[in-house]
Amino acid sequence: MKKRFISAVAIAFFGLILNAQQIKFEEYDLPNGLHVILHQDNSAPIVTTGVMYHVGGKDYEKGRSGFAHFFEHLLFEGTPNIKRGDWFKIVSSNGGENNANTTLDRTYYYETFPSNNEQLGLWMEAERMRHPVINQIGIDTQREVVKEEKRLRYDNKPYGNFIHKIQENLFIKHPYHNPNIGLMEDLSSAKLEEFQAFYKKYYVPNNATLVVAGDIKPEQTKKWIETYYGGIPKGTLYPKDFPKETPITQEKEVTAIDSNIQTPAYIFSYRTPSNKEKDAYVLDMLSSYLSNGKSSVLYKKLVDQDKKALQVGAFNQGFEDYSIFAFYAIPMGQTTKQTLQTDIDAEIKKLQTTLISEEDYQKLQNQYENQFVNANSSIEGIAGSLATNHVLMGDTNLINKEIDIYRSITRQDLQNAAKKYLNSNQRIIINYVSEKK
Repeated sequence: MKKRFISAVAIAFFGLILNAQQIKFEEYDLPNGLHVILHQDNSAPIVTTGVMYHVGGKDYEKGRSGFAHFFEHLLFEGTPNIKRGDWFKIVSSNGGENNANTTLDRTYYYETFPSNNEQLGLWMEAERMRHPVINQIGIDTQREVVKEEKRLRYDNKPYGNFIHKIQENLFIKHPYHNPNIGLMEDLSSAKLEEFQAFYKKYYVPNNATLVVAGDIKPEQTKKWIETYYGGIPKGTLYPKDFPKETPITQEKEVTAIDSNIQTPAYIFSYRTPSNKEKDAYVLDMLSSYLSNGKSSVLYKKLVDQDKKALQVGAFNQGFEDYSIFAFYAIPMGQTTKQTLQTDIDAEIKKLQTTLISEEDYQKLQNQYENQFVNANSSIEGIAGSLATNHVLMGDTNLINKEIDIYRSITRQDLQNAAKKYLNSNQRIIINYVSEKK
């Protein structure tokens, strides 16, 4: 049941407490290489158990894209001890909920149970890691599920392949080139033995992080972890030696066709550094300044005041190896692409030549303080952050330190990033247009 009323004073007080509070955790490795993170919070009788595997959409053999996302579905098919179709029944009948998600860099599975079922969550994730059933029946079933998801969420949805077209054009050598969900022809032609080989390669304890957060007794939790995970054999870790991209030094313009739209979108995309680098944080803050909310620079000018765009924005999409910074605009009426491009370039020029105001800077800092509090306001959120920071950032304690990185960003840093990364010779312009009849 959701609480429908909390006083403004209580919200402010609660926010201050969370903002000051450090997230305490303990981490260690089992002999088989499984990294374990424990976070004890006995304020509510719930426990989240999650396992993050360091495998994502970028990890595939040529002609076999989308395997990691496919496994996000396939690994719910069951184990020798969990009958096919029973995974979700077991979770719901024991008062829990579960989910999984895949990015280009990692895959995360988790269950949240009442704390008296903590042991069940640990056992289920160990079952998934130890011996999932990977057979032709499951593959055929999930292949159709994934294909339908691709059709509904991407291929038949207006602007559904927007992000993919950016990836496709910004990344030529690196496997970020292909969509996270994979290409339809790759999903259709993959064989059972290829799925089995993929599982053996990536779903091993020394390529995984187990996080247990919530109402736990750490010593008992450690005993269960040793019982369920300690005997899972260590695997071979393969180097992630992906091709490096050649820097973009000349503006390029391409066209992408979407038969589901009538109004075009214009995208101005830039390849930027890994989200591990400080500049990635700076660019994230820069995108918020440009397009976070109706009072942001781009929305206020092009949508609210000038009525030139139906939608406009800038976003920073961070990945482990590279990132994406992009502007996009959907024109209003007869507004031309050149008009939108000129106005966006004018805003970039302002950022490169003039420091943003102290008032706008403080507004940004307040936004990131709020984001920090919200990200760590639930046990599930804390569990996900702990795992992500270890697997992708190499520092679990970023859950406490990341806000200090944003606090350290100056107005000069914002200007320097705009100068360094947002130049016209460093971008790919994508004309995302409707199919001509």
